[in-house]
Amino acid sequence: MGHRLADASTPARLAAPDEGIGRDELALATRNHGLPLEALRYDVTPPGLHYLLTHYDIPYVPENTPWPLTVGGRVRRPLQLEVAELRAYPQVTTRVTLECAGNGRALLTPRPVSQPWLVEAVGTAEWTGVPLRLLLAEAGVESDAVDVVFTGADHGVERGVEQDYRRSLPVDVATGTEPEVLVAYAMNGAPLPPQHGRPLRLVVPGWYGMAHVKWLRDITVVDAPFTGFQQSVAYRLRQDSADEGEPVTRIEPRALLIPPGFPDFMSRSRVVRPGPVTLEGRAWSGRAPLARAEVSTDAGRTWHQARLDPDDGRRWAWRRWHFDWTATPGEHVLSARATDAEGHTQPLDQHWNRGGFTNNLVQRVPVLCLEPGDAD
Repeated sequence: MGHRLADASTPARLAAPDEGIGRDELALATRNHGLPLEALRYDVTPPGLHYLLTHYDIPYVPENTPWPLTVGGRVRRPLQLEVAELRAYPQVTTRVTLECAGNGRALLTPRPVSQPWLVEAVGTAEWTGVPLRLLLAEAGVESDAVDVVFTGADHGVERGVEQDYRRSLPVDVATGTEPEVLVAYAMNGAPLPPQHGRPLRLVVPGWYGMAHVKWLRDITVVDAPFTGFQQSVAYRLRQDSADEGEPVTRIEPRALLIPPGFPDFMSRSRVVRPGPVTLEGRAWSGRAPLARAEVSTDAGRTWHQARLDPDDGRRWAWRRWHFDWTATPGEHVLSARATDAEGHTQPLDQHWNRGGFTNNLVQRVPVLCLEPGDAD
C-alpha cells in the first residue's frame, strides 16, 4: 500500500478524560512560546518575549534576499513591489496587542488537542509599515471584490491538507482605516525578526493572531468568499465537528495579572509577605475600547474596580491597571477581568468550543501569604 499525505497528519481531536499533555503537544509548546507574565511590565514587549506561534517552518530568508510582494486578482493595475519600494510609501507605526486565538485552550475541559496555551499567548509591539489600503488603492480594486487573500511563505500539511498559510479579510476591512491594516516591515523600530515574519507580514489591529499573516508574499483580491483551509476549516467556533461554525475574528476582552511576590520554581505558585501589595497588570479588547478593569482577591466572590492608565490614543494596545491590596496570612486566589465599552466582559465559567478558541475565562492566580516573621 502506498503512503499518503494523510499518514503524516492527524485529524483534530479532543483529549480523553484525565489525558495528560502528549508528546505532540509538548513538541508544539517547545517550538512556540508564550509571554512570561512578569514581562507584562513592559509597555512594548521585546521581540524575544513576545508570544510566538508558527504553524509550519520559519522560512529562511538571508539578508538582502529579493522578496517581491505581488498584488493581483480583481485589480486594474497589478503590482509587484520589493521591500525597498514599500519603504518609499508613507509609513505608519502602530502599537498593537496581538493575542493567539487559542490562548486559554489548555484550560478547557475537555481539552482540544493542539498548542496547549494557558494565558500567556499575547504581546504588544510597535509595528511599522505601509497601510494596506494605499497598496490596494494604487492597484485599483474592482467593484465586484469581496475578499482580499494573503499568502505567506510558510508551507506545511494540516489535517491531511498540504498548503501555504493563507488567510483573507473582507474587502471593507482590508481597505478601511479603523483599524488600519499594515503591511509591516519593522517591529519595535528594527527589521522584523525571522520568527515574526521577516521581511514582511500583515498586522490587523484588533484581530486575533491568525489574521496577521507572516512572511507575506502575495495579496490577491477575489470576487467570492475565500474558502481556504485556515478560513473555512480552522479558526471556526464549533460545538461539534459537523458544525459550519462562526469565524474567529476580533479579540475578546481580557485582563492579566502580573504575578505578585516571588515564584516557586516548579509550580510557579506565588508567595507574598503580609502588608500592602500593589497588584498590576494589563487589559485589552479588540472589539471596543476598554471601559474598566476589576480585581478580585477572594476567588471571584467580590470585585473591585482598578485604576486604568490612559490609553494615550493607542486604541489597539493594552492598558496598564493598578490595585492596592493588603495581603493577610493564608491562601488567596487573585483574579482580574476586563470589560469594554460595548459591554463585552470576561466570563467566570468557560465558553467551550471544539477548537479551543477565544477562551477569555477569568485568570486565577493562587497566592500564599506568609506568616509575619517567616524566614526568608
